[in-house]
Amino acid sequence: MSDEPIYERVILKLSGEALAGERGVGIDPKVVHDLAEEIKEVVQLGMQLAIVVGGGNIWRGASGWSRGMDRATADYMGMLATCINSLALQDALESQYVMTRVQTAIEMREVAEPYIRRRAIRHLEKGRVVIFAAGTGNPYFSTDTTAALRAAEIEADVMLKATNTSGVYDSDPFRNPDAKKYDEIKYLDVLNRGLMVMDSTATSLCMDNDIPIVVFDLGVRGNIRRVILGEEIGTYVRGGKDCER
Repeated sequence: MSDEPIYERVILKLSGEALAGERGVGIDPKVVHDLAEEIKEVVQLGMQLAIVVGGGNIWRGASGWSRGMDRATADYMGMLATCINSLALQDALESQYVMTRVQTAIEMREVAEPYIRRRAIRHLEKGRVVIFAAGTGNPYFSTDTTAALRAAEIEADVMLKATNTSGVYDSDPFRNPDAKKYDEIKYLDVLNRGLMVMDSTATSLCMDNDIPIVVFDLGVRGNIRRVILGEEIGTYVRGGKDCER
């Protein structure tokens, strides 16, 4: 493992549940504080970091429309949930003197900047953490797809997908104790085998734009730093000619 980051610009995808802790719902200030400490450590390495946070700890659009709610309305509610999480994470980071900007795909100028690609890149170049909120601004797209899209737009070197498992498995490791973990797998194999790395739109976007994905366990303290320093943990999803690690 290197002492220097192997990536210059990274996008980190966090689930909303990552902010909830053991409760699974809402926001646990202690959990968010600890996460902010980890993020501060990697920012101090000198690399550029952007973050996309889900909203599942507050509201899931899919659960709303599955119960008869209009799909677009349910998804817009989910986008607003991501804004709440993004502001909570921003507050925790700035309490530790990490310069942070929240950019939203739905305008709410009183609390965050509108998403502007060139401005986001400029923030990153100045060493600020940029948190992308409100999804893509459109219903029918997940925050995984948002992360893949923003990764392409800001020309990120890699997309880090933080989860509650140690990587990508051939079946659900919580249900199957014999599930096999992949150390490395191609995008097409993820799609063809229906592996639940993230939704197919997000995986396809990464494949089309040659953006490698590292899936790793957020529950182990220091894993974000380990991935950025090049330690081979989790699962590396690749497919392009330059994505070998």
